[in-house]
Amino acid sequence: MCALSASANTRVPYPAKPVRMVVPLAPGGGSDIVARVVAQALAGRWGQGVVVDNRPGAGGTLGSAIVARAAADGYTLLVTSTTLAIAPALYRNPDAEAVKQLAPLSLLADQPSVLAINGRLAATSLPELLAMMKAQPGKLAFGSTGVGTASHLANELFTATAGVKALHIPYKSAGLAATALLAGEIQFMVTNMATALPHVRAGRLKGLGVTSGKRVAVAAELPTLHEAGLAGFEYTTWYGLLAPRGTPAGVTVRVHEQLTHIAQDAAVKSRLSAQGLEPRFSAPQAFERYLQSELMRWERVVQAAGLIAD
Repeated sequence: MCALSASANTRVPYPAKPVRMVVPLAPGGGSDIVARVVAQALAGRWGQGVVVDNRPGAGGTLGSAIVARAAADGYTLLVTSTTLAIAPALYRNPDAEAVKQLAPLSLLADQPSVLAINGRLAATSLPELLAMMKAQPGKLAFGSTGVGTASHLANELFTATAGVKALHIPYKSAGLAATALLAGEIQFMVTNMATALPHVRAGRLKGLGVTSGKRVAVAAELPTLHEAGLAGFEYTTWYGLLAPRGTPAGVTVRVHEQLTHIAQDAAVKSRLSAQGLEPRFSAPQAFERYLQSELMRWERVVQAAGLIAD
């Protein structure tokens, strides 16, 4: 097995063949963007191909389960998001428990979202939107990339915090949900900045605020939702890299070594920042602790929203 022996510090070539990087969501979303940036950087350093393999379905659990069942040899990795921490609370099936068979390698990035509304909607501010929603409970709709995904729960967190009711319409990808928002099929959405900002700046959508705790450099003109009137609200989507549990320690050391170099790469930082992503590389142990805290956080959100799927 190709590995780096931590005890003897004997370097055995890894990777000796192309690495498969599974993304459990459709192309075009945040996980896909992060995966392609990291895959390109790793391939350049390793001299081996890193192939991004999109495997969407079942709220992200299908792709996660594929990696959890893969050989623990470092040649099948997972780039996923907050969705991984949501699934165990939302679903009652074995694939949703894939997180237990996955070993965190590193956080990769954070992405603040933006609350965007259809450009033809009468509201021009967060208080005006909330007033409309309170006057018409359950009439305004939001979209997501599917039941149980991070985008779904982010919107549920928003409506629960604001004390309003809305209709959820799931789509197969962030791109399709954005198209629906532009067409007026849905009226609002907490969505990733890379998808929404070009449309906001073109006047096709209205940006009411960002979901992070502080303003974001690439959209400094937008207030935080806390500043806009939703006290205490904060949410960002995180992205991380994982491998099947049992992957040799030497392989995880080798991957982490390369990620440490990538974290300092100006081109990588620039590509992520251009998409509204904040680079956030970490040690495996730190990611493990963070993931456990996220599992507890989203279990509370799912229970409060009354969302239990099959």
